[in-house]
Amino acid sequence: MRLIQTIIIFITFLCFLIDAATIPEEPRRRSPDDINGKSLEPRGKVRRPRMPGHRRKKRDEGMPKYFHEPGGSQLGNHYDTRYYHGIQDYADRKDTQLHMLRAYLTFFHENRLESWLAHGTLLGWWWNGKMLPWDWDIDTQVSGSTLKYLAERYNHTHYDYVSQSDPPVKRTYLLDINPASVERERGNGNNIIDARWIDTTNGLYIDITGLSETHPEDQPGVWVCKNYHRYHTTDLYPMRETMYEGVISKVPYAYDRILTQEYGERALALTDYQGHRWDPIVKEWLQKSEEELEEDRKEKEAADKLKEEQEKRRKDKEEAVKKKEEAEKEKKAQEQERKDRGKAEKEKEKADKKAEVQRLKDQQRLMRDNIKKKGEQQPKTPVSQ
Repeated sequence: MRLIQTIIIFITFLCFLIDAATIPEEPRRRSPDDINGKSLEPRGKVRRPRMPGHRRKKRDEGMPKYFHEPGGSQLGNHYDTRYYHGIQDYADRKDTQLHMLRAYLTFFHENRLESWLAHGTLLGWWWNGKMLPWDWDIDTQVSGSTLKYLAERYNHTHYDYVSQSDPPVKRTYLLDINPASVERERGNGNNIIDARWIDTTNGLYIDITGLSETHPEDQPGVWVCKNYHRYHTTDLYPMRETMYEGVISKVPYAYDRILTQEYGERALALTDYQGHRWDPIVKEWLQKSEEELEEDRKEKEAADKLKEEQEKRRKDKEEAVKKKEEAEKEKKAQEQERKDRGKAEKEKEKADKKAEVQRLKDQQRLMRDNIKKKGEQQPKTPVSQ
């Protein structure tokens, strides 16, 4: 008896195991994020909750900005933060720029390094071989190969300068090559300037940008900088040797074409600009006096007032023309409406006449029909024999 019970229990347990192995998998429940039965959650991956303080890793945005300026104003952007002690006045700034440029050109000439004037600095040379007195920027350019050579041989060079003036001016300048200068494309735009020549006394600097043939296969002979200035080889070479602020320097071969493309022909003819006037006798840009500036201000106010009056007259004239056009348009619309109304009245009158004629015809037909019916209804009188 016990044997039979043991066998029954064993068979029952075995059946249970077989049923458990064959139970179908429960269908996966759809979450609210399911679209057409497909979950937005990627299969095989588990979305972990973001931990407090966790930040996503930012994508590589290129090299960070190397040169820094104190800012705070437009003038503050022309100083290197490391040596900045405040904005200089007009006279000190001009004196600083003069010696800084002379030291730069002398250094490059002594070491047989090729560099040339660019942008506003080149424009100043075109006028009288000197810097434009209102220009806070001093810009020079070098070739990509020269830039690489500077980085390898002269990076972080401190150049001690002593002027030939009496009393002599002593300054130390730093040639600082941007590590991002190896990148010849613009990238993220943080490092457009490839190098600087910095006055360690006050932080004023010369911007040095490199020109390279970045796509020689597709655009041979096209030189570009990171700020999208483009030149052809024939624009640059052969370089012209000249004098700038009393020091040997170089300018591009087609300097006139370069200047007109960048600034327009007006920049080569305008003789009154930024509080300065060109004196053709002494060939200098002279700073205007307070009286001259006041006179310019009054002239500008008068010119602005005249311009406003002319603009007002122009707008009034346009408004009058517009009103006249609208009046003529309204008149035409009214005339057209009158014509349409007259036409509609004529058509209505014609339709009414036609309807009246039809009514009379119908009335006559009805009368004839009535007479005919009466005639048919009258009894016939016998004919006497």
